[in-house]
Amino acid sequence: MLVLDAAETRAALPWGGLVTALEDLFAKGCVMPVRHHHDVEVPGEADATLLLMPAWRPGAYMGVKMVSVFPGNQTRGLPAIHGSYLLSSGKTGELLAILDGGELTARRTAAASALAARYLARQDASSMLMVGTGRLSANVIEAHASVRPIRKVAVWGRDPKKAEATAEELDLGNISVSVATDLEAAAREADIISCATLSSEPLIRGDWLKPGAHLDLIGAFKPTMRESDDRAATRASIFVDTREGALKEGGDIVQPLKAGLITEAAIRADLFALARGEHPGRTAPDEITLFKSVGAALEDLAGAVLAFEAKRGKV
Repeated sequence: MLVLDAAETRAALPWGGLVTALEDLFAKGCVMPVRHHHDVEVPGEADATLLLMPAWRPGAYMGVKMVSVFPGNQTRGLPAIHGSYLLSSGKTGELLAILDGGELTARRTAAASALAARYLARQDASSMLMVGTGRLSANVIEAHASVRPIRKVAVWGRDPKKAEATAEELDLGNISVSVATDLEAAAREADIISCATLSSEPLIRGDWLKPGAHLDLIGAFKPTMRESDDRAATRASIFVDTREGALKEGGDIVQPLKAGLITEAAIRADLFALARGEHPGRTAPDEITLFKSVGAALEDLAGAVLAFEAKRGKV
């Protein structure tokens, strides 16, 4: 059995290969039950969340990820997300590998947004605003830079010191990195805006989005959470990772739907349709696009298989 720690998992999942692996599996499809989602009480703190995400390709591989999200860990200097991934044979059930779930989650989540950006962000998108300073931030920036010619990145966080620390830690070669102190001004300038937060209230306003902007919403994974306002939902062309997941868990979609501001038909396509060529994605230079992801077990399976086969010399 193969066991990969965080560093080994990261090394086995290069951006180019991972984005392609996700695209390939979204095109092929797999069996993917809607994930189990449980609130876990933490005395004296905000509730934690337990996620169980199974997926399999019949006769090939099956896997399940267990992830816990503890918002209170931010005050302890610990990651909010912990998890493990178990990859097994789809023929015998034999356990093949255990991967670091946190690293797999961070990289596959960022890669899914980068895959969406391949279809939705302008080809010449060169400036990016990263909203959020958690573990995902660096991954999201690197992943987008692998699919678009990013030359300038601004990082914004509720805590300016954390934003400064995140910016200082980034090593992106020729890409300039700065700290955004004015969220609105930074958002109005950015070609790509990525949000990876645990916010319950909108951070990005639709009126701030310039023509041609691409809004990438990664956090706010519960119906009660959101990172953008109603104006963003009504102004942009909406795309999602999976329809079922976004309609059930994505607050940025669920809330304007419940308010009657948009209908389900407002969702132009999901990553399945984009990967299969059933929708072209962006259709005009000035089109404003919005991508909402809540995560999919398919993405974990694709990453785990990529890492396992790379380590076993099959790729």
